[in-house]
Amino acid sequence: MRQGQLRPIHPVDEEEDSEQVDWPRLVSAWSLAILAVIAVAAAVYFAREPLIPVVTAFVVGVMLSPAARALEERSVPRLLAAVLLVIGAALVIGIVAALIASPLADLAGRIPQFGAKLQGFHGLLDRWRHFEISIGINPSTARPPIPLPSLEWVPTTLGFLTPPVTGFVYFLVVLLLFISWWPDLRRGLVMTFASRDSRLTVLRILNKVEASLAAYLLTVACINLCVGAAAGVIAAGTGLPFPFGFGALAATLNFIPIVGPILMVVVFALVGIITAPTLGAGLVPAALFMLVVFLEGQFITPTIIGRRLEINNLAVILSLLFWTWMWGPMGAFLSSPLLIVGLILKEHVRPNGSG
Repeated sequence: MRQGQLRPIHPVDEEEDSEQVDWPRLVSAWSLAILAVIAVAAAVYFAREPLIPVVTAFVVGVMLSPAARALEERSVPRLLAAVLLVIGAALVIGIVAALIASPLADLAGRIPQFGAKLQGFHGLLDRWRHFEISIGINPSTARPPIPLPSLEWVPTTLGFLTPPVTGFVYFLVVLLLFISWWPDLRRGLVMTFASRDSRLTVLRILNKVEASLAAYLLTVACINLCVGAAAGVIAAGTGLPFPFGFGALAATLNFIPIVGPILMVVVFALVGIITAPTLGAGLVPAALFMLVVFLEGQFITPTIIGRRLEINNLAVILSLLFWTWMWGPMGAFLSSPLLIVGLILKEHVRPNGSG
């Protein structure tokens, strides 16, 4: 070989070529991925009205699928098992709603009393005005007294918190169909893929999602029932009306991470201030429930759910913020189950962060 005709490839040259990055192509790929995420998020947000009942039915249906399978193993037809589970879910929701309606209606009726108790703060406001004048701040206009709260907000609030009847019926119908067809859907999803390894991966994902969501529902339901029982005991022990209603409301709101217990503390404080003779006595139920929530949130739930499902607290908070922003209260309820599904997909699609 003559000198200069062919240049031998040095290992260093190979390393330099392999380290070269096609930055335009990389930036283009990331830009397309970000645009796709934005487009999907916008579609999910603007289609929330039809999507919320469907996604809720799918999540609840997957949670209840082990119960349907257990009934099917006891010679109960799948359709009959689905009907029984849907009727049971509707009865539970109806009973809880009936129990919650009593304390909420009582609270709405006592709003004028709360406004009357606020009049006791006029002395504090007068002292604040004298302090402003003493430091040279002279109010130009007289401040109006604290108005009595009106009840005009009650229908709007109830309309916001209570889902439309058509949406609830839509949810029940989709739930019935989903539980009935879930075995066929599983089989269809698995058989969509051609290779055996892909089918096994999809089957493992579906089994893990089903088992994890069922375990989450059972675990959280037991914890929330205990929290509701503690709230009922606190309400009965401090003389609040409708202790069963307070227990049902606390158990229901506790399905919403972080936000639910805070709302329940506010409800306890409002009802306590209205019904108790003094402000200090009125805040006792809220303080006791805050202690229960602290023990449950810091020790009980992390110990039980952390061992069984291994959910990171930061991921729970971020998922709660995102889905509450997207879908409101129902998004807050669905945030943890959707997070579980996402973590399972990440674990099987990209195991150990590879790929």
